[in-house]
Amino acid sequence: MTEHWQHEQAQRGGLATLIAAGMAVSGALLCAGLLRLPGVAETPAAALRLVLDGLVIGAALWFVGWVLLTDPTRVLGDLTPSGCLAILVATVTAAVAVGLTFIVGARARAPRRGLLLAGTGVTVVTGSGLAISAGICQAGPVVALVGAVLLPIGLLMVALAGRAPDPAGGPDGDVIRRGTYAVLPMVAMAVSAVYHLLVGGSFTILAVVAGIVEGFGLVARQYLALADVRAYAGRLAEREAHFRELAHTDPLTGLANRRGLLRAVQQQADSETPWVLLGLDLDGFKNVNDMRGHDVGDAVLIEVGRRLKSNLRPGDLAARLGGDEFAVLMRARPAEAQRIAQRLLGVVGSAYRHEAGSVFLSVSIGVADSADAADVETLLRNADLALRYAKQRGKNRVERYDVAYDNLLRRRTTLEHELRGAIERDELHLAFQPVVAVPSVRPVGAEALLRWHHPELGNVGPDEFIPLAEECGMIAKLGAWVLHRACHQLSLWLAAGHDVWASVNVSPRELHAPEYVLQVTEALRAHRVPPQRLVLEVTEHAVATDLDELIRRLRALRLTGVRIALDDFGAGYSSLGQLRRLPIDILKIDHSLVAGPEPIRPPDGRAFAPMVDVVMRLGHQLGLEVIAEGVTNRTELAAVVEAGCRFGQGQLFGWGVPAEHLEAMLEAASPPEGSGSESRPQGDTGTSTSRIGGNNRSAPRQRRPSDGPVDPKTDSAQNAGSVDSSREMRQA
Repeated sequence: MTEHWQHEQAQRGGLATLIAAGMAVSGALLCAGLLRLPGVAETPAAALRLVLDGLVIGAALWFVGWVLLTDPTRVLGDLTPSGCLAILVATVTAAVAVGLTFIVGARARAPRRGLLLAGTGVTVVTGSGLAISAGICQAGPVVALVGAVLLPIGLLMVALAGRAPDPAGGPDGDVIRRGTYAVLPMVAMAVSAVYHLLVGGSFTILAVVAGIVEGFGLVARQYLALADVRAYAGRLAEREAHFRELAHTDPLTGLANRRGLLRAVQQQADSETPWVLLGLDLDGFKNVNDMRGHDVGDAVLIEVGRRLKSNLRPGDLAARLGGDEFAVLMRARPAEAQRIAQRLLGVVGSAYRHEAGSVFLSVSIGVADSADAADVETLLRNADLALRYAKQRGKNRVERYDVAYDNLLRRRTTLEHELRGAIERDELHLAFQPVVAVPSVRPVGAEALLRWHHPELGNVGPDEFIPLAEECGMIAKLGAWVLHRACHQLSLWLAAGHDVWASVNVSPRELHAPEYVLQVTEALRAHRVPPQRLVLEVTEHAVATDLDELIRRLRALRLTGVRIALDDFGAGYSSLGQLRRLPIDILKIDHSLVAGPEPIRPPDGRAFAPMVDVVMRLGHQLGLEVIAEGVTNRTELAAVVEAGCRFGQGQLFGWGVPAEHLEAMLEAASPPEGSGSESRPQGDTGTSTSRIGGNNRSAPRQRRPSDGPVDPKTDSAQNAGSVDSSREMRQA
């Protein structure tokens, strides 16, 4: 059979070549299918790079195989096949398939089982084609039969690869690591070529073609690699520019953010053209978030950004600095910037339409000029200062930076720093402003007023440091100190036999603190003060904050036995409905009502103040005692007495004085022992003029005529210029 096989070799050559060509086409199709599997090549360019990498490896494998099989090496000896076109075509196909399988398997991410199975199947199919072609062409029927058996096995492996799980993610995209696949094949070819020359071999046209293919593949592959690197660098540059822009842009409104504003300011710093920075802050925006939700708040902020952009000139920059704070950088002179700022008040302050309902906001604006700032930081600081004073002076207004703001800020910073240690340095003290019974002008109580004398700053007014204490969180500490000192002094007066009470101002922040009731109880216990002798004064401003919570706090305080006074009544916050609900004992009429229009003079009676008369009737109907504050002259005193008010406080009756001065006033006003008096012994609060410190509310009392203007007792404490004590404690 072998002789017959060899005899028909010439006829079989054409058949082998036809089979090799068909297997080459089939192998190419299978390789193309391998490249289209998931996780192999996402783009045609990626597929081309894989083909070139596989071609480089395949050419190196073919060249090494050629060196080993040709003269003089001939590793197979007599079994080495001779030249045959079919074998040549089949070996090229098999080498390329092996190279492509290797590169796909190396590049793919786990799990690789499906890709490796498909690649192995393609290799087996092309290898079977080589065996069939070689067997038909030269090697014999056994080799051809082996190839015929391997062919369906390879096809089965390719079919089974479709059931394997897809790789996680795409192929390895690192363009730098691809160089490894080019170096090793080139080294293998170089070593093989040197060996072939050393053993006396020569290179045929086929070896030269293999070298050309290898070189072409390497050059093309490196060209694509360089193109990848350039494209990758370009994408990096684009992304860097994109992220740099994002770093300078507010993601919500699309305006510049703080970094973007600083960059623009830095770019303008060297310009000779005058430029101005506007700082804007929305008034009451927190209420929008609290009441309507953050979605509505974000919609409002987006609309603010849109309005700013649409109402600025070309070249002006609008920025959102964070929260509800914005800024505008513009090239303009101060006068022009002032006009633009005034226009922005209306633009930003108009209604914001939303499906949940219209939102109404105002805006405060601070203006800073580059001519007033030596550097960028100073300009930003000046704009913040101007904005701050716009907020403090009523909001919904424009304030231009003034150098005086720096002095105010420095003083404020100094005061805040020094106030934190004022108690420990014993710089604080109490002054007591008398509350007198009228018309006798006898002291029956005193309001404790906090005073601060700094060794370097001198006397600091309460209207300056009390709001500061509110803002910096010191008010609770100061209030506790005042409470204990006032109770201590009251205990000394009571021990000396004086029928007197004391009042202490309470800020809204103190009043809403959960521990304040316990603090009052502890102070009364520590100083052994009867609770009814202590009056806590609450301003009308506290009523305007949270009425229900205020009522709960006041009820808890009244359970301790102390009396509650509503200070500044008539200043504009309280309504009659609120007054009926408040658990209070005393009304303190605001000075604005006492010193109102000229008293009314009826034909058949004495002059009286109509507003005081109304409040007196209201207080008596509600069972409240009434104190007239801010009485500054005898005309006001006569009107207050005529209205039926039994207690007064103000400049006419004395300044806030040290405790020993008030004690002297109490001693001077005490009647001789055994003589008649409208005062009762300490503790008898039934009908005493000092019953305001007692447990029972005063019964309604009809207004009665006065016995005529009474000259108040002259005393050193009655100097002109007395501070109205009702304005000592306010919320900042």
